[in-house]
Amino acid sequence: MSLRNLMLAAASVAAVAIAAPATPALAQTPTPPTAMAFAREPAMASVTISPDGRHMAAIVSPDGRRRAIAVWDTSNLGAEPYLIGSDERSEFLNIQFVKNDRLFVVTQQLSNYNPFSGQPQQTYRYRNQLVDLEGNPIRLPRWEGLDDRQASYVGVGQLVSSLDNHPTDILIQDPLRGDIYRFNTQTGGTSRVERGSDRFQSVLADLQGNIRGREEFILEGGQAFIGIQLRHPDTNEWSEHFRWSARDREPVSIVAFTNDPNVVLIQSTQGRDHAAILEYDIRARQVLGEAFAHPLFDATGVIQSRDPDSYGEILGFTYNGERGQTYWVDENLATVADTLRQAMGVSTEPVNWVDIATGQRLRFEVGSGADVEIISWSDDFSEIIVRKSGPRQPPEYYRLQGGRARLLGRAYPEIDQNAIGETRLIQYAARDGLMIPAFLTTPPREIYGDGPYPTIVTPHGGPWARDDLDWDTTGWTQYFAARGYAVLQPQYRGSQGWGQRLWRAGDSEWGGRMQDDKDDGVAYLVAQGVTDPGRVAMHGYSYGGYAAMAAAVRPNGIYQCAIAGAGPSSLNDIRRDTFNSRFIREFQHPHLNGVSPIDHIDQVQIPVYVYSGDRDTRVEPEESERFAAALRNAGKPVQIRIFPDMEHTLNTWTPTNFEEMLTSVEAYLRTECGPGGL
Repeated sequence: MSLRNLMLAAASVAAVAIAAPATPALAQTPTPPTAMAFAREPAMASVTISPDGRHMAAIVSPDGRRRAIAVWDTSNLGAEPYLIGSDERSEFLNIQFVKNDRLFVVTQQLSNYNPFSGQPQQTYRYRNQLVDLEGNPIRLPRWEGLDDRQASYVGVGQLVSSLDNHPTDILIQDPLRGDIYRFNTQTGGTSRVERGSDRFQSVLADLQGNIRGREEFILEGGQAFIGIQLRHPDTNEWSEHFRWSARDREPVSIVAFTNDPNVVLIQSTQGRDHAAILEYDIRARQVLGEAFAHPLFDATGVIQSRDPDSYGEILGFTYNGERGQTYWVDENLATVADTLRQAMGVSTEPVNWVDIATGQRLRFEVGSGADVEIISWSDDFSEIIVRKSGPRQPPEYYRLQGGRARLLGRAYPEIDQNAIGETRLIQYAARDGLMIPAFLTTPPREIYGDGPYPTIVTPHGGPWARDDLDWDTTGWTQYFAARGYAVLQPQYRGSQGWGQRLWRAGDSEWGGRMQDDKDDGVAYLVAQGVTDPGRVAMHGYSYGGYAAMAAAVRPNGIYQCAIAGAGPSSLNDIRRDTFNSRFIREFQHPHLNGVSPIDHIDQVQIPVYVYSGDRDTRVEPEESERFAAALRNAGKPVQIRIFPDMEHTLNTWTPTNFEEMLTSVEAYLRTECGPGGL
């Protein structure tokens, strides 16, 4: 593989120590960053390099409120970039190079109308677009069955493959019929290569752009299944090779095709606590063995070479560790990654760990405060984009090229790292002995001492989700740590991404053992001298909002107040919604049992603050309004706020809404949380 330039660059990087200079020690106490320092649009994000390395692009926001696309000529990075703006109604969400001079762009826009149903709908719509390096839109295909307004709504369709070994073509999917087209990004010409079908979803292309994998939803014997079909390498005939049951919840998926047309790589949790990536022989219809498995975490994906000299070769595997990590198979890339960590001042610290499924005691290293990842590169690795980030490190982006490294930009330049806290991965035993992972952020000791601290428990949403040891874009950890609070993010039972044992332990335990895990985390921190037991609050969003509501209605609760963002107050409503999908009816619906906070208003003994967005279609604002009204009618202390033009997900929060969310929660904690505030 052509990595000589890369190795020279790594050697130079090691010599010049490219980490951004540390913020100098201040003579006076640093000021906590403002809410807008967290709430602003990132000054730089979504950084990507073209396949030939001649251009770099990023989403930028100099003023923190509007986003634009910046495009640089890498031969002259000192020159001002070419800026591509959007109209007042739409915003850029994500960009990637699909060809040397073509960018695939995802935008979002406020919408009050659904052009497919013809009905009013207050939400955000998302559109995929293809533009050149000056932002000019590439002529879109004319999708059958769509009028002009509908076609404008969906844009270019779904990207199936960027066809890395072809100079002009990509594969896209018709958003209405599901047909797959080969699309010429220079001329706009299209040719259909595969007809869509209501039976099949998630079609996959091999390294040459041939559609060779697909998923089918199957109802058989009263059960719902997902069938995985592959094309035979000799006959090209489709046949089913895997089937997994929604009821059993042991997914199998195709993660990569290899240069051998008979061998694919699959991800499987069948018979395992952690997902592994396996080699599969199509002709023999059998698993050949493990390609990659991590003893503690789920393997998630495969990184393959785009270099013509080594096209398709496996460079590394990804896995969900304490954060998203890459295990580089290629020795040169592994060396580069290690060298970058050393050059950028990334140190590691050991974590003692108990495997949740087996009880085995292990030890591994994690980045202390920050880590480094290679996020984009040219085909020949002569140009590399590096991201340095961590729970105490707002993202920074670097360019590595020709033996030199250069800081490109910082996502949140107004945040003073001296004023924010430290985060570490911990584990504690729940009352039934199950080991619970968690992330603990403590305030700067130089400012707030050694504790004990007032503490905020912040459960993640989902609940089938998890947190990571990386920068928290919500601000819910560092914004409050900078103001003297410890913040606990418990990875309670029911969290996904820590193994099947922890995930399944949350079945039908909403408001029960799932809630115990959060309370047991507080007890652990009290015993460790971190938390003041009389100064504890819970603040959660989505499922975390439900958890805050459940904390408020728990008898003998341990919290001084509860703050619930976009939380569902009734399990009956969630169960009804999940019953409407035939797959989810078996996959998740049977496990949604427990406490509905709305049914236990009389047990609330603490102040409650609820908030939501007026455009939330996932957890409608009526959930918050109904809960607040019930509290008010029962004479309980409650405040409610509905934010305008806000949907459920973080990407829809305007800087103004985001800022007011942080400051309103802060003010509530300070003045309304329990006797005298938290």
